[in-house]
Amino acid sequence: MTKCKLEYIWLDGYQPTQTLRSKTKVVDDFSGNVEDAEVWSFDGSSTQQAAGNSSDCLLKPVACYPDPGRLGKGFLVMCEVMNSDGTPHRTNGRSTIMDDDDDFWFGFEQEYTIWNPDTNKPIGFPAEGFPAPQGPYYCSVGSGKAIGREIVEEHLELCLESGLNVEGINAEVMMGQWEFQVFAKSAKRAGDEVWVARYLLERVAEAHSVSINWHCKPVQGDWNGSGMHANFSNSLLRTCGSQEVYEQVCNAFQPRIQEHIDVYGADNDQRLTGLHETQSIDKFSYGVSDRGASIRIPIATVERGWKGWLEDRRPASNADPYMVASAIINTVRSAKVGTPA
Repeated sequence: MTKCKLEYIWLDGYQPTQTLRSKTKVVDDFSGNVEDAEVWSFDGSSTQQAAGNSSDCLLKPVACYPDPGRLGKGFLVMCEVMNSDGTPHRTNGRSTIMDDDDDFWFGFEQEYTIWNPDTNKPIGFPAEGFPAPQGPYYCSVGSGKAIGREIVEEHLELCLESGLNVEGINAEVMMGQWEFQVFAKSAKRAGDEVWVARYLLERVAEAHSVSINWHCKPVQGDWNGSGMHANFSNSLLRTCGSQEVYEQVCNAFQPRIQEHIDVYGADNDQRLTGLHETQSIDKFSYGVSDRGASIRIPIATVERGWKGWLEDRRPASNADPYMVASAIINTVRSAKVGTPA
């Protein structure tokens, strides 16, 4: 009989930014199938999700991955938080995604900063002052430019061994800032994999005595912020072959600026300033290959005859991918496609 360690992972109730929690359940001969992972419970009064006199919240397994970073046989079990009666908890963003037929595909570009707790700055930054201005750090190689590669490579390997569909990594514009990309042909699955990848990154950082800063503007001044650009498509965008349809979908976002900003991450006003490859937080624009727009129409979409995807560049690095996907799906479905502009 083989003992298996199941790491149940969930999102707490902290606001404005939820954080990851997890605990281990030891079971016998686990199959690795999420359907065989039992519903568990936790003390919601310790995570700002319940009162002390009625503190039980439920963990409903929704995705399961091998845990390659643990000795023995382990699994990472992503969970939704449910009330004690089995209904979705108010903090359960995954339950708000209305896409049961998985028509929507999502790719998230998760930026983050590796943080030195001793200096309270990104790794590579001097204890006093600043490094050379940004420019040489993006997709860089070499000492003094690509700082923290050993952490990034270790994280990538763990993600791939666990079966997460991480499609790439790169050093970002600010020193100590990096990115990984996750893609799934399911909005919920894309959210699951971003959160599990975030969990693995936090665990790697623990081992290296650094931390991960998810804030969207970790260093004030002339430094890029951190985003979580959301690339999305549905069957309409993948097949329409029409510039007019793309423009109608983009225009559906215009009257919903605040609705999106409300779920696109805390302190995003510090990042969405109109500078550093962003549009201002209170404005909306779209354009082909325009990284200063709210929504970028990739050149690949145009070259394929207007069959492809869109990129919403506004979500912050600390946003919940479940809530981002939910908002985008609702807006795309509201588009008046086929009606005169």
